[in-house]
Amino acid sequence: MEAIPFVCLGIGIAFGVIVKNEKLFIYSDKVSTVALMLLMLVIGLGIGLDKSIVDNFLKIGVDCVIISISAIAFSVLLTLIVEKTVLPLDRMDCALAEKNLQLELQGKDGELFKDEDEKGSNLVWIMPVSIMAGLLAGIFLRDVISPSLTDSFFTAALIVLYICVGISQGANKEVFFYLKRIGFKVVFISVAILLGSLIGGIVSGFILKLPLYISATSAAGMSFYSITGAYMTQQYGIEIGTYGFIVNVMREFFTVLTMPLLIKISLGAPIAGGAAGNMDTMLAPITKFVGIRLSLVTLITGTILTFIVPLILPVISVIFH
Repeated sequence: MEAIPFVCLGIGIAFGVIVKNEKLFIYSDKVSTVALMLLMLVIGLGIGLDKSIVDNFLKIGVDCVIISISAIAFSVLLTLIVEKTVLPLDRMDCALAEKNLQLELQGKDGELFKDEDEKGSNLVWIMPVSIMAGLLAGIFLRDVISPSLTDSFFTAALIVLYICVGISQGANKEVFFYLKRIGFKVVFISVAILLGSLIGGIVSGFILKLPLYISATSAAGMSFYSITGAYMTQQYGIEIGTYGFIVNVMREFFTVLTMPLLIKISLGAPIAGGAAGNMDTMLAPITKFVGIRLSLVTLITGTILTFIVPLILPVISVIFH
């Protein structure tokens, strides 16, 4: 089971790189949404079937809020340090204006922003509805459904989701072109967000007196809720998997909620909050605040972190377990 993420991601990336058919990517995105819904249903079902988790759900929720806010706060802090030292984004914005380099909002790329807005708004209600439906089913059918029954559904959805994520990553080749044009210093922002998330997870773990493999691993998801929740559920069971999912959903929620405040801190602050979500669902809302030229930085940062998350989660869980 430990090899599933790497094998499935590898298969997906190979498809994304080799296959040039745009319909594949459209179908892959739709299939990944269905797989995500199934995962949320199964996670909700597992929570409902376990009475101890239901009884402690309020505490888990409070813990997740603190971990999420800590991860955002330290990511913003370290990104601000990067901006003040090696990579001032206001100057980069001016330089990009001189080069006339930006994501075009015409044609296909315009549709990209429209689609991501639509996808993000849909997931806002799809995810909680799916998990609540599973939760209620688990509570009311606790005497009928065996917890082991959900395992096969969970594994199948997990495999499909990892492959679809890999396809998306493999297809996103234009990011390397943008990275070369902008300059490799932009990678420092991704490093700052990653380190900030880990520090936030560690600090909140000490505050909450939680095992660090729970707080640090869930914070290391950096808003990649589907993969983080699935990985932690696979490794540690449904209760700890709930942390991985809720922490990272809340990260996106709090980032959107506090965007007007974050942009007053610095141009990089909203990008730091969005983290891995900057590759897809957070790209459009963050672009509205940082501007169309710095949407390139947002996209590159999100893509790098999206690649990193599935690889770093096993490392973090081993270090802190």
